[in-house]
Amino acid sequence: MAEPLKNRFDADVPVHIARMITAVHPRFDTRGFVAAALDGYLALELMPRARHIATALHRFLPDDYARAAAILIDSLGPKPADGENTGLAPFFYLPHTLFVAAHGLTHFELSMRAQYELTQRFTAEFSIRPFLIHQQQRTLKELRIWSEDDSVHVRRLVSEGTRPRLPWAMRLPAFQRDPRPVVALLEKLKDDPQLYVRRSVANNLNDIGKDNPPVLIATAARWLKNAPAPRAALVQHALRSSIKRGDKQALGLLGFGRRANVALRKITIAPNRAAIGGKVKITFDVVNTANRVQRVLVDLKVHYAKAGGKTGAKVFKLKRIELAPRAAASFAKTLSLADMTTRKHHPGAHRVEAMLNGQVVTLGKFELTATPR
Repeated sequence: MAEPLKNRFDADVPVHIARMITAVHPRFDTRGFVAAALDGYLALELMPRARHIATALHRFLPDDYARAAAILIDSLGPKPADGENTGLAPFFYLPHTLFVAAHGLTHFELSMRAQYELTQRFTAEFSIRPFLIHQQQRTLKELRIWSEDDSVHVRRLVSEGTRPRLPWAMRLPAFQRDPRPVVALLEKLKDDPQLYVRRSVANNLNDIGKDNPPVLIATAARWLKNAPAPRAALVQHALRSSIKRGDKQALGLLGFGRRANVALRKITIAPNRAAIGGKVKITFDVVNTANRVQRVLVDLKVHYAKAGGKTGAKVFKLKRIELAPRAAASFAKTLSLADMTTRKHHPGAHRVEAMLNGQVVTLGKFELTATPR
């Protein structure tokens, strides 16, 4: 199992922040700040750790937000070059963004400047959201300007910060109800030269589709007209959740709207009884039963047993195929049954299905036990 991210956000973080602030503000109480930041620190998860440091910053920086924010901005390290892989290092600035989000709403211009600088070192996608909620029009005006910025990180903030359902962040209810202001920003970024930005645009549009499917479909259809290859790939990624749900309109946009006239053969699920921590391999053939070439989108759907007797489905993307008449294609997927941070396994029956152009076909099931037998 991968090491928890919080372990990389260790006790050295507040020490390093204090050192950088002291370099530009010698009166900063380094000892008091570090002691306050580390009080109860190790018992916290990642985001609570960052909030804990942000609270300590508020306590030990000047009470006047304008002075405090200026000190933080002056203390920032150099911007990484566009495309530079800095690993987890940018998370160092998470407390800075949370400080701005918590205390900067009444100082709009300065807070926008702080987030403009921070997003080029980490991301301001979390801190921009309170401004979108409480000062929506003013913030949208700023984001329209930033959508044309030279920095790829600033342009990405425009799309990532406006995601209605951004993970780890507060939702944006106004945009869940009416996503049109967000779509207007995405229009400006849909052909951005950087994949980093286009992937964020796709994720935003995917979010929009969860609350407003017609908006997603209409936008995707419009963007696909005479679309260059990068934009077509963006739309395909934006439709992924709809495809997993078997949405007929989304499937049709990608050329998989017709029912697949196919048969499934040589189905195996082995072993049919496995223990948590083990593996199960699923194989099957898809055979074209028609006298014409068929395009088929093949996915795998597994209904995982959950606590309390319920189940939760996960769709695994397999392959798009073009089958000649009477031709066959083989598929195989090995499922890891080891517990992960994103999924805990529970004993019980696990139903397995194939999805063929969105049509669900049962393959069988396997039984998961707590211990090997």
